[in-house]
Amino acid sequence: MNNKTIITVATTGAFPTKEDNPNIPLTPKEIANDVYECWQAGAAIAHLHMRDDQGKGTMNIDKFTETVALIREKCDIVINLTTSGDLNATDETRMMHVAALKPELASYDCGSMNWAHSGLFINYPKFLEQLGQVMIDSGVKPEIEIFDAGMFYNSLYYIKKNLINTPAYYQLVLGAAGGTAATVENLVYLRNLLPPEAHWSAFGIGKGHMPILLATLALGGHVRVGMEDNVYYSKGRLAQSNAEFVSRAVRLADEAGRGTATPAEARQILGLKGAVL
Repeated sequence: MNNKTIITVATTGAFPTKEDNPNIPLTPKEIANDVYECWQAGAAIAHLHMRDDQGKGTMNIDKFTETVALIREKCDIVINLTTSGDLNATDETRMMHVAALKPELASYDCGSMNWAHSGLFINYPKFLEQLGQVMIDSGVKPEIEIFDAGMFYNSLYYIKKNLINTPAYYQLVLGAAGGTAATVENLVYLRNLLPPEAHWSAFGIGKGHMPILLATLALGGHVRVGMEDNVYYSKGRLAQSNAEFVSRAVRLADEAGRGTATPAEARQILGLKGAVL
């Protein structure tokens, strides 16, 4: 089972719009229906961002609560909630939904960076300490997002401070403007930094999506797909749905001889609180 590939679908993100791709889900109902289709296609984890009524990224707890409830009515997919869905959010609103909803996973962005050459993505030490403690108190496993090597070394500090439990789960993010470029060489470098017992996944943004997807499968990692990261299925062709991305990842994992993990298997692999032992 440990050789199976966990597929995460990142359905929405904080920035892509209907103008970028009319098929991207934005409302709680759209997101829930989309997640259900992705679960049927083979996704084990859903990474969720929320949008406000104007389509902007938001950390509004009511949107999270409604969306999670709708998904839970439909399927047993592992829920992974963002803690960084709005660059103007407060520390409190970035953590409130984690404590209230207690998802099995939540993102833990392990450092600050320039964002898209236009703003700042701030994750300062006090916030990371508070977020780590909230996750421990709530029984939530951090998905440690790594945009560059410095963030990995930051994670070792919080592990040493017992604010991240081990074995850790890393998500390697390649291709974000202001972060590490989406090349296979960079993926191998970041992957080789990780402790041998760590679990890891990776994805490439935009045109880096396919090279990183293929290389991650070859290296034995888990994968993330979805319109948060890439609204095009192939060059010049918009994705028709997030399930289309999931279906391709399933085919590739099968061709690689690895197969894909069910939500129940993903819980066991990652040691999540919902795992049946």
